[in-house]
Amino acid sequence: MEYRCEGEIPVLESPRLTLRRLEKTDADQMFEYWSDPEVVKYMNVPPFANAEETAEMIKWLNLLAETEDTIRWGIELKDSGRLIGSCGYNTWQLAGAHRAEIGYELGRPYWGQGYMREALLTMFEFGFCTMGLNRIEALLYPVNYASIRLLQKLGFQREGMLREYQQAGDRFVDLDMYSLLRREWAHKIT
Repeated sequence: MEYRCEGEIPVLESPRLTLRRLEKTDADQMFEYWSDPEVVKYMNVPPFANAEETAEMIKWLNLLAETEDTIRWGIELKDSGRLIGSCGYNTWQLAGAHRAEIGYELGRPYWGQGYMREALLTMFEFGFCTMGLNRIEALLYPVNYASIRLLQKLGFQREGMLREYQQAGDRFVDLDMYSLLRREWAHKIT
């Protein structure tokens, strides 16, 4: 895999996609997705109210990347340059653990076309081969069936439920922990 850096966020390429730094100019396209209740349903954030709020989130995510607290890529179609969603490592710990937690979302018009699978495979290759991760984790709502199916196809295993792990509005929700280990990844790609 080849990549080039733009600031603190490397540009990653796959056959159909470019994973790149989100910019303020992407706010209108990302607002289209982040304001859709179906897209943000399992993100534990309310739908965004306007493009300005979206631009602030993009700015904040990029600042977190500069301090190596998170890394979030915009998912761009190579053939059209259209931004269709985002993915990234929400948190990671290299010293002593070599693990990271992922997050992702895709605009509704792009569901079911294999784009997120392709983006995640590209991101995982970077995580295991460049960042030196040993473990990639995903925290999912137990009813997020589409994400569960996707991650299971990618080799993730369910480890169990974290009871009332996260606050969502005025209540606490259970989340399921899924993980993929480097040795499982290496086995799949050989």
